Amino acid sequence: MSEPVPLEIAEALRDARNRTLPFGRPVHYFHEIDSTNAVASEMAERGAPEGTTVMASSQTAGRGRLGREWYSPADAGLYVSLVCRNRSAAPLLTLAGGLAVAEGVRAATGLPVEIKWPNDIMVPAGSASSHRRKLAGVLAEASSGSDGLQYVVLGFGVNLRAAAYPPAIVRQATSLEMELGRAVDAGRLLVEILAAFAGRFAELAGGGREAVLDRWRALAPSATGARVEWAAVGGRCEGTTAGVDCSGALLISTAGGMERIISGEVTVVYQ
Repeated sequence: MSEPVPLEIAEALRDARNRTLPFGRPVHYFHEIDSTNAVASEMAERGAPEGTTVMASSQTAGRGRLGREWYSPADAGLYVSLVCRNRSAAPLLTLAGGLAVAEGVRAATGLPVEIKWPNDIMVPAGSASSHRRKLAGVLAEASSGSDGLQYVVLGFGVNLRAAAYPPAIVRQATSLEMELGRAVDAGRLLVEILAAFAGRFAELAGGGREAVLDRWRALAPSATGARVEWAAVGGRCEGTTAGVDCSGALLISTAGGMERIISGEVTVVYQ
């Protein structure tokens, strides 16, 4: 059973409800659960309406892309999943989710984050570090039936505060407080992300795919002109990114021609 929503979150959602709808209503909050995506999926299976939002202070089995764990310690991050049912919006929800998180972080904190294909939110290299660091991620999971798509659960995790990250990610991970040197208003951050997503979701539902793609491209500099590597059946491949197509697939120029990547891990070697 869900618990009372923390006051700062509840007040922020109430004050901004006209900006975030249909998302953020209803909200189901948990101090600790296995995965917000798993709980949101269970609710969607039982008929939860579009916009249903699941939040947690911590996750014991948070999920990331490619079957990875999303490290989710208590009170150190924003862990949220949204139920989406509009079929017209579904094809680009992964990109729209990453875009919304990037736009929300920028609006709430001023931190100039970027997107790494398809939906990693990165802090660019600068005075604080010589390499890019991951701040947030997005995971979209769809469920289909005999008559087609039933729903998509879009989950996102944003690192708010410094934590004892596992050795495998300690060099790559960062948090908003580490980058900004100050506390972050979690309620405002959530509202700005939900408001950004509500706007992008409405665009996709209304057929405005190009507007979403254009804005995504503007915040994803490594999607064009970056030297990258990725794993293929024949071994490691390399090439130079050449943008994304209308479906959100990453285009990579190689010595053998143009490759179209629809899933998997792409590593930026240099830009």
